[in-house]
Amino acid sequence: MNKGRIKISLAASVLLCMGTSAMAGGDIAPVEPVVEVKKDTPKRKLKGNMTVVYNTLPGSVDNIRDMFGEGIFYGRLRSNTFYWDWDDEAAGEDNQAWGLGGSLIYKSAVLDGFSFTMGYYGSLNPDFFREDDADIGFVKAGKDTFSRYKVKHTGAYGMSVLGQAYLEYNNGTVDAKAGRQLFESVFTASNDTKMIPNTFDGISVSAKVASKTTARVAWFAKQKLRDHEDAHDVVTFKDAAGDSWGNNDDAGVHKGLTYANFVAAGEDPNHDMFLGDIKTKAIDNLDFTLSALTVPDVVTDIVAEAHYRFNLDNGWAVRPGVRYFHQMDDGGGAVGGANLKANEVGYDAGAVGSLDSSLFCARADLEMPNKKGYFRLGYSKVADEADILAPWRGFPTGGFTRAMAQYNWQANTETFMARAHYKFNSTWTASLRYAIQDFDDTKPGTQADSNVWHLDTWTNITKRLQMRTRIGIITADDDIVTTGGGLKTDVSYNEYRLEFNYLF
Repeated sequence: MNKGRIKISLAASVLLCMGTSAMAGGDIAPVEPVVEVKKDTPKRKLKGNMTVVYNTLPGSVDNIRDMFGEGIFYGRLRSNTFYWDWDDEAAGEDNQAWGLGGSLIYKSAVLDGFSFTMGYYGSLNPDFFREDDADIGFVKAGKDTFSRYKVKHTGAYGMSVLGQAYLEYNNGTVDAKAGRQLFESVFTASNDTKMIPNTFDGISVSAKVASKTTARVAWFAKQKLRDHEDAHDVVTFKDAAGDSWGNNDDAGVHKGLTYANFVAAGEDPNHDMFLGDIKTKAIDNLDFTLSALTVPDVVTDIVAEAHYRFNLDNGWAVRPGVRYFHQMDDGGGAVGGANLKANEVGYDAGAVGSLDSSLFCARADLEMPNKKGYFRLGYSKVADEADILAPWRGFPTGGFTRAMAQYNWQANTETFMARAHYKFNSTWTASLRYAIQDFDDTKPGTQADSNVWHLDTWTNITKRLQMRTRIGIITADDDIVTTGGGLKTDVSYNEYRLEFNYLF
């Protein structure tokens, strides 16, 4: 047995022993209840992070004909419009994009615990509100409404994707899925805020292992990012032809972990991912989650997270929380280096050529009575070692200090955030964030310091139709001199998004 297979076996064994659960800091149940359709209730609803909650699910049947006949279709029409306005043209060209489309998902009825889910997703791009083909590389937030790889190689816009396709077994205690699926965790997320979700191909198993304690393990062989029609490797940047958009081209990808670099190092450019977590609420008012991930021969992560609620007599509550993210190099540092942009200038000598690093996050929420809203203060600090590797849309600082379109998990980055979230009535909700991002001035491979204002609004026009607006205002330093005497690029910009969702 070769070294790579031994490492995979050991990693899988560790994760299987740990188990996994709902995502760190999240609310996802490991086993969905089977309920009958309620005609007076919308079949689905959107959460604030745009994940979908199923109000109604197919029931159980006793023959295969009814398994198909008693299934449920879930439809969604959506429109996403983006406009990005740079302050300094040196940072890039102003750009715009529009995605118009939706999804149709079918869930079969349940036969002896077995069922299946299929989901089609599509996106069209009206030509009067998009960039010229030669300028698609400048598109920022709106890039996930189309496939840059497809436009580059065929000249065609629009995406047509099998976004979900999995077989499921659920006996009320254990829930197993095999195929293309959404997977929410501290490392991975569907991040379905554009047109098509981020999904993974593989197997996941979740189970209730004790009172108020759940666990889940998963193995994924492929990932399919939101702007791809086909699945690709979970970590490798660029394909065999050297195309930057032909493999994992997530905004947080490690650009030193290229197909060519893996091959040159004698490593396999195709990777598996093993991950899992275990979550417990056995102690009243305490949510604790322990998570792990490994991409053998690249990186291994351990994350511990805890949130505790102090209930006050007047209906208010104080909820502090912490997250510690520990990243261990497993060979990826020697291939790609410590910096996500493959620029290790300014990194400590002990950090060069290694992915060893860590991240600490803390927050304190003051929650209003009757779930009307909350105030939050957040803090995060990355060790002055390697950047955090996270191209799976889970966002290491998410829920603590990350604002829209920000990637504040590079080495020696410190961030402070204040946030207010308020539900004015059943129709209108708003959230305002302010973040101060302090990057390392000596590292040209990290961005310039910046202040971020980020405003979200949600308007429930009807029970099934929602409008969302998003505004980001980023003011960055324009006079930071890095090691070597160069100036960091001024990355100041304004961003505007308008989204409509209709669920049926």
